[in-house]
Amino acid sequence: MDTGILSIQTWGEFEQQFRLHFFLVNAEADVINTLEGTSYHQGNRTVDDYLDGFQTLVSDAGYTDPQTLVVKFRRGLWLGIQNQIATMPYGRPANTDPNAWYTAVRRIDQARLANEAFQSVSRSAPFTPLKTISTRPLPLSVVRLPPAPPLPVAPKPPPPTPSMGVPMDVDATRKTRSLPPQGCYRCGDVNYVVRDCPHCMNVRQLTTEQREELIEDLLALKDVVLIEESGPPEEEDFA
Repeated sequence: MDTGILSIQTWGEFEQQFRLHFFLVNAEADVINTLEGTSYHQGNRTVDDYLDGFQTLVSDAGYTDPQTLVVKFRRGLWLGIQNQIATMPYGRPANTDPNAWYTAVRRIDQARLANEAFQSVSRSAPFTPLKTISTRPLPLSVVRLPPAPPLPVAPKPPPPTPSMGVPMDVDATRKTRSLPPQGCYRCGDVNYVVRDCPHCMNVRQLTTEQREELIEDLLALKDVVLIEESGPPEEEDFA
């Protein structure tokens, strides 16, 4: 008599009977076919949904090889997440460690979600442009100054008055010239003057001061000779 009660002694017997009555006959084969195709890929699902579905499939298919699990899991991920894990400079999970891949994928997805939330807040915030300081020069106010006073005109100097010169002023000036000092500029002898020097004169050897003194002496001698030859001038009575 069938009472409908199964005689189950262990958990293994319960799992076996459960699969026999509630699972499809070729359920394992169907799961393996699913993992060999592309229907299990992440697509539009979140990482958590994809990870939960993938772990259920590999458990039903009986896959236990770590490298096979990593290959299947990596193949079904979004291409962007695959590239991020493959190009990690350090801390990249090994191809034989499925749990490390699961952890890395969750960390990358959380960082992506946080970045999207930040960008959405930034886009929704109103943009307030900063006030810029105008670089245009300020208008200059024109200040009108009072007219400058006219410059004082200097008085014109009086015209020169004709002076009545004294006829003998030039001669008197010539008389005041001192006679040449004793001594010859030509040879340096003190016993005679230059006009009585028997030596030839080399003017080029004289200094500038000596040349000027020589010219003055010659002019003084000329005046003396003229005075001696013409005699003292006669005084004239002018009205």
